[in-house]
Amino acid sequence: QVQLVESGGGSVQPGGSLRLSCAAPGYIYTRNCMGWFRQSPGKERERVAIIQTRTGTITFPYYRDSVKGRFTISRDNVKNTVYLQMNSLTPEDTAMYYCAADSGGRACASAEADNYNYWGQGTQVTVSS
Repeated sequence: QVQLVESGGGSVQPGGSLRLSCAAPGYIYTRNCMGWFRQSPGKERERVAIIQTRTGTITFPYYRDSVKGRFTISRDNVKNTVYLQMNSLTPEDTAMYYCAADSGGRACASAEADNYNYWGQGTQVTVSS
């Protein structure tokens, strides 16, 4: 089974920062999109940030409105890894964060959770004082 290897979650105080990483096998990384979803208890999984990872593409990152200006998604095409730098964290950012890869035929900006073919195991992010 293909594994997306996540790391970087943890607990921080409001206003703090964390960086998540997600590494994928090369043949998965280059397919289309990779990014991050998050899910809190009792809520649906929601898109956080997505980036193009297909070879030769411009990144065209997508961000949900509530994280714009605070989160930055980036990619390393040598390491086949996507990063999510999260700054100015608030308690509302508390959730399990999941890495996703390969949105199939759906465009990165519109693909929802059901479109993604590969998922990481999840990493917990907790923001509290």
